[in-house]
Amino acid sequence: MTSQHGLSSTVLKVVRTALRKLTARWTSVVVLAGILLSSKAMANDVDDLVWMSGCWALDRQEHGSGENWMQPAGGLMLGVSRVVSNGETVAFEYLRIVTDDGSIALIASPSGQSTTRFELVSMREHEVVFENTDHDFPQRIRYRLEGNGRLIADISGNINGVARTTSFPMTRTECVNSIEEN
Repeated sequence: MTSQHGLSSTVLKVVRTALRKLTARWTSVVVLAGILLSSKAMANDVDDLVWMSGCWALDRQEHGSGENWMQPAGGLMLGVSRVVSNGETVAFEYLRIVTDDGSIALIASPSGQSTTRFELVSMREHEVVFENTDHDFPQRIRYRLEGNGRLIADISGNINGVARTTSFPMTRTECVNSIEEN
């Protein structure tokens, strides 16, 4: 018997069987590729935060105010921040972004207060978000690199049931490694 296309039923069976096998193989390849790509996307690494490294001056703040981040190495980034007002340091913070047991966290030690751990909740190409819902304020810390090369640090959370966000825009600046002699 021939089909309306002039092919015998035997040829049609062979073609259909071959197409099913080919479709099954390609489906397996596509599923495997998706798994590999999503596992790579989920396998966050402190090294992916290299875009944060360097020296950043706080916009609209007195000279000396800003954050400095060392490049990632050994599963760790180290940072320090300082705010200067009227020639005096009014706030400072020691920061670490660490890898512990496969998870990433930001550990903050602000102005002599107790250390607080914020767990990674999302990481994209130029944005990272950490969260600790049990902390008083902030509960969330976000860093993002804007297209104009500015780093924005946002802290947010609730204070007495009221949602608050404070942004700290920063501009990349030269890292000074030594004191210049006069």
